[in-house]
Amino acid sequence: MSIKKLFPILLLGLAVLTGFDGAALAAVGQPEPWQLGLQDPVSPVAVEGQKFFNLVTWLMVIITVIVLALLLFVLYRFSAKRNPVPSKTTHHTLLEVVWTVVPVLILLVIAIPSFRLLYFADRVEDADLTLKIIGKQWYWTYEYPDNGNFTFDSLMIDQETAIAEGKKRLLDVDNPVVLPVDQNIRLIMTSDDVIHNWAMPSLFIKLDAVPGRLNETWTRIPAEYAGTTFYGQCSELCGVNHAYMPIAVKAVTMEEYEAWVAEAQEQFASADLPSAVSVASAE
Repeated sequence: MSIKKLFPILLLGLAVLTGFDGAALAAVGQPEPWQLGLQDPVSPVAVEGQKFFNLVTWLMVIITVIVLALLLFVLYRFSAKRNPVPSKTTHHTLLEVVWTVVPVLILLVIAIPSFRLLYFADRVEDADLTLKIIGKQWYWTYEYPDNGNFTFDSLMIDQETAIAEGKKRLLDVDNPVVLPVDQNIRLIMTSDDVIHNWAMPSLFIKLDAVPGRLNETWTRIPAEYAGTTFYGQCSELCGVNHAYMPIAVKAVTMEEYEAWVAEAQEQFASADLPSAVSVASAE
């Protein structure tokens, strides 16, 4: 195999291997130019998710190197020059057993931690608070059922506002989600129209919001990240403005969260429906 043909493979291998150090190039909660690898993990699920990512990536590297070595060996050993009389062997029991059993073992190595991570991220038994997320074309609506059940919409700010206020274009919103640190937070998601996807890389969340269905996961933000804003986006093709559905989550201390809830209950207060409806008499 010529160097020209090997060059793309070498570049790919270099990108994969250097991707583990790429997280250091990423600011917490947001992407960075020329970033390689995942964003820094924040939540317990994100930490476990990055461990699983590293495991699978190293498995891919090992498998790729072994297959490449076998291909190079075959090209060298069984070329027409070195092997003018080819073998007539058509079956080999040991080889057939090996190339059946080895992939099964590799899949088991991947499946066991994969299932463990899926169950770990699925739900939390004792949540300290619940955030309901509703996807719409093309913005997000958030409800806080444990804090007065107020609701607000979160829309992307326009480019002029982002530049004028020094905010992040295509990522900052008018009303970010506010969540307290060191709390187990249940996240439930649905949609009012089409399928959306609430994706937050630093928290290792990427869950569909499906009309007529509630999907659930959870997160916990450590106290050291109080004051940090995490950014994400809709990750499901949901229509013409799919690219303009950013997500911003601001982590605050419990005291700051309680003060924000008091303000939000007034700012986002909605008219309560009457407890009873009077029906006019037919007489």
